[in-house]
Amino acid sequence: MQSILKGMRLVEGSAFVAAPSGGMTLAQLGADVIRFDLIGGGIDYGRWPVTDSGASLYWHSLNKGKRSIAVDFRQPAGRELLTALITAPGPDRGMFLTNFPAKSWLAYENLRSKREDLIYLNLTGDRHGGTALDYTVNSKVGLPYITGNGEGSEPVNNPFPAWDVIAGQQIAIGLLAAERHRRLSGEGQLIKLALADVALATMGHLGYLAEAELNGKPRQPLGNHIFGTFGHDFVCRDGHRIMLVGVSPNQWQAIVQVTGSADKLAELEAGQDLNLDIEGDRFRAREAIVGILSPWFAARDYGEVARLLDAAGACWGPYQTIAELVATDPDCSEDNPLFQRIAQPGIGEYLTPSQPLAFTGLARQENCPAPLLGQHTDEILAEELGLSSAEIGRLHDQGIVAGSD
Repeated sequence: MQSILKGMRLVEGSAFVAAPSGGMTLAQLGADVIRFDLIGGGIDYGRWPVTDSGASLYWHSLNKGKRSIAVDFRQPAGRELLTALITAPGPDRGMFLTNFPAKSWLAYENLRSKREDLIYLNLTGDRHGGTALDYTVNSKVGLPYITGNGEGSEPVNNPFPAWDVIAGQQIAIGLLAAERHRRLSGEGQLIKLALADVALATMGHLGYLAEAELNGKPRQPLGNHIFGTFGHDFVCRDGHRIMLVGVSPNQWQAIVQVTGSADKLAELEAGQDLNLDIEGDRFRAREAIVGILSPWFAARDYGEVARLLDAAGACWGPYQTIAELVATDPDCSEDNPLFQRIAQPGIGEYLTPSQPLAFTGLARQENCPAPLLGQHTDEILAEELGLSSAEIGRLHDQGIVAGSD
């Protein structure tokens, strides 16, 4: 099967979410991503969620499609092996991704002395090189204070690691941009990316920072309303809950039509001097609109509501648990070309996603399981570094490298 990044090779030394997800994105597009870990696994090798036997679903999910080499890089010989791997010659090699401290043997200048056109992406917590995690960055940028149900409520953390995920995509973009620059100019470079800057940039792009500076007041928590437009949850007669959104004119008109609320909404407009065809006015009247629409949902079971909303072309979605998503939603199944069932050694068979990008000129990249820790150690040492079987055997005997059990 063809792969759009076939031939590109990246070495990754990483932990947690952002850096591994950046490498996985490139692996799922066909790059050869070689991940190195300490023998026995790094600090995230057993991170939750785990199976009953203790295998990390977290680690295996973020490392699909990569190759694994297990090296004791606390020893000089292990560091020499990885240095040679990172700086190996060839136009498609010499690319390195890490969120480990860029110092000592992993310092950019040290590695660049072995390969001048090295591409090196270093992810840090903040722009000063300090430590930060998604959860500490998220609290700093203020989002927990607009996730509650009303003014004065306590901050509410979001369990989704948004900045890690966005940083992972920034990593993939940065490496691809630097690789193109090297092809055109012959120049490598150090790429610095701070998790905190990813969050700050996103907050700026979405207008949160300008709103606080120019309007003189921060965004307030809105519960399940959508800022600046109309959107809210509604409960059906049988207890099922749906999310309904009217952002575009067509979406709003579909809501008005299907619920038969035109007359009551016209009265609301006249009484409050509003034009509900305007997004901002729909937001200002959000509580009153919810009051007008709620009885329509409360009088109907979910099945009827779903059928009527679909027929009207409304924009809506059901509330469902992750367990319900996996068990019943056809979009989260092999009916969707995004998903395949893979047999993950040490864990079993389960549904996993491939790369969401679908290129019309290429078949979708086949999904591959994550490697066993050290699964490709001997293969990488022989094929990439040209070591003989005797040399590889001595490295095993000395405890410098290890394969999979």
